[in-house]
Parts: sequence; C-alpha cells; structure tokens
Amino acid sequence: MRLLRSTDLALRVLMRLAVAADATPTTRQVAADMDVPYTHAAKVVAELQHLGLVDARRGRGGGLTLTGKGRTASVGAVVRTFEGDGDVVDCEGPTPCPLNSGCLLRGALHRAQEAFFAALDPVTVADIVSGPTGPLLLGISRGPERD
Repeated sequence: MRLLRSTDLALRVLMRLAVAADATPTTRQVAADMDVPYTHAAKVVAELQHLGLVDARRGRGGGLTLTGKGRTASVGAVVRTFEGDGDVVDCEGPTPCPLNSGCLLRGALHRAQEAFFAALDPVTVADIVSGPTGPLLLGISRGPERD
C-alpha cells in the first residue's frame, strides 16, 4: 500500500510542528523545510486546521502550532482521513473487473488494509517524534524565516 502525497505530507507537518516548541513556523517555511510546493502544503495545512489538529494564525506573529488534539492524534485516524475509505483496488471502476462476482481478493485486500490502519491506531503524533526523530526534525528547520 502506498500513501497519497497529501497523507505523507500531513504526517510530516504534524511531526514538524510537534517539535517546534514555542516556534510558530509559517506554512511557507514548513513547505520549504519539507521540500514540497507551497500550494500543496497550504491545502494540507487547511485540512489539518479543519480537523482541529493545527492552529494557523495569519499576520505578524502568526504561524502554525500543533493543538493538544494534534499532539495526541492517532496516526491511524489521520491516515484514514487523508486516504479516504476507498478500497485498495477499484473493482467497480469505469471498467469493472470481470472477476468481481466471485473474487476473494477484494475481501483479502480489505482485511489487509484494515490491519494496516489498526497497526497505526494506537500510535500518536507524540509517539512518532520521540527518540532520534525529534532532533532530526529540528535539524531540517531553516530557521525563523517569515513571509
């Protein structure tokens, strides 16, 4: 299973903000730190803000902060939200699979997908920035550059 770029970026943004301490990096700064287009980062940050995981404030002294809910958010829940609830394969698409009526693969893939999410459910954002990850994330910050 491969995560969508937006899912990957959402997790990286949450991780980056989890180690920001009192700093409030801007979306532009986080995009530069993660080496992704600003527009892509802005869409992801808007969704994270909508979910209540990130606070985004505009203007002088503004920036991004991780909320308490963001710090304790389940990685599995974040991945589910960004990935959607679709199946791993599209058996019903524009050209439906001819095996659809008697195929056991779809059910097996669905169970595997659920196991994947279940393995991530008990893991929180705070968990994934502990150990060596936190200092690595701090090392990629490009400093207090402002918009």
